[in-house]
Amino acid sequence: MTEQSLSYAMRTVPRYTSYPTAPHFHAGIDGAAYAEWLATLGPADTLSLYLHVPFCRDICHYCGCHTKATRQDAPLAAYGKTLGREIELVAGHLANAGPVKHIHWGGGTPSLLPEESLVELAGLMRVSFDLAEDLEHAIELDPRYVSASLAETLASMGVTRTSLGVQDFDLRVQQAIGRVQPFEKVKAATEHLRAAGLDSMNFDLMYGLPEQTPDTIRDTVGKTLDLAPSRIALFGYAHVPWMRKHQRLIDENRLPDASQRLELAGLARDALLEAGYVAIGLDHFARPDDSMAIALQEGLLKRNFQGYTTDTGEQLIGLGVSSIGKLDKGFVQNMPDVRHWERALAAGRLPVSKGLALSKDDLLRGRLIEQIMTDHACDTAAICRDFDTNPAELEWSVDLLGDLERDGLVTIQGRSDQGPKIEMTDKGLPYVRLVAAAFDAYLHTSSNAPKARHSMAV
Repeated sequence: MTEQSLSYAMRTVPRYTSYPTAPHFHAGIDGAAYAEWLATLGPADTLSLYLHVPFCRDICHYCGCHTKATRQDAPLAAYGKTLGREIELVAGHLANAGPVKHIHWGGGTPSLLPEESLVELAGLMRVSFDLAEDLEHAIELDPRYVSASLAETLASMGVTRTSLGVQDFDLRVQQAIGRVQPFEKVKAATEHLRAAGLDSMNFDLMYGLPEQTPDTIRDTVGKTLDLAPSRIALFGYAHVPWMRKHQRLIDENRLPDASQRLELAGLARDALLEAGYVAIGLDHFARPDDSMAIALQEGLLKRNFQGYTTDTGEQLIGLGVSSIGKLDKGFVQNMPDVRHWERALAAGRLPVSKGLALSKDDLLRGRLIEQIMTDHACDTAAICRDFDTNPAELEWSVDLLGDLERDGLVTIQGRSDQGPKIEMTDKGLPYVRLVAAAFDAYLHTSSNAPKARHSMAV
């Protein structure tokens, strides 16, 4: 790696699963504002539901999610009951909305809910919303807790896709991150799911973890290929101990540096491409016949809080503690504390703690950033026309790409004041978040400077 490449890799920028990013949400948006936004949705507004379950049996050292550990089932059952009340309350504000195209359960470990709770909630969504015939229904799973019974329950609920948190198969790495799960355990989970007819399967892998080496990453990818998931997410570990105190359990001296992270990511990427997977955006891979690869080819790939997605729902409804929703009007985020969330719902109030109303500039820049992150290219003039905006208003953002263009990471065709076409080069793909960051008005204006710290670009 050159000194120049290392300098880019070490820059810290947001992951851009949303724009504006969550640190800019504020308490001026509450449940009453959210209710007004929901009431404006009509039959043409298709929906996507995200259900957050903030519980795990243990907290892995690397985890960046909003979750907590519980060994008891009672809090899980109680949470399921309250989640049902939120589904009913939100549905009451959506009398005129269109069908639900996508359901995603995340966490935490949502499958820790009692199986009867999972079935009850799935049934409640079926009667509360208009579920599309081509609905994709996905759930995140911890492979250590996937049984034949659970797999059959998920199939009976209408789940169509599962996502397994694998991270790494090397024992030393697993011990260093506080998540020991032998290959045989993960293999058994995949067998239970496939026996229940759940063949569409995602694996989450990570690079940049302590104790990882070129040999361990090759071995992890090899074992992953043996299990043949239809999609693979290859995430760079974000070490943010100032946000997640349990990450202090990871010995920073054992973490790969920026140069080693790039090497590990490159080795995994090359192995997956050689095996026939299609590269999707920054960090996803899919089999050529998978719907995500098809969406990429057809220009329909999207990006939201779950990362790259084929979700065609235009309005994202967040349910559960800390969940985030996105409507055309803006973002909302639920209360992060279970008790406050429960009390709001008991009082019949939407449990929103903060959000952000979107301006025309937010929407325009959000479109640009999503296209850069998904298609690795964007036509700024065309997008400006869609929003009736003079391309000259983006000129300062385009100017920020000068160094990246000179170093061969991005190409810029056309005058910046007239809205040029921007495209990542193959060399520049690992740094796509830096290009997206150039269009982040909040990141570059002192009055809106975010208080949050971010992870490395690669």
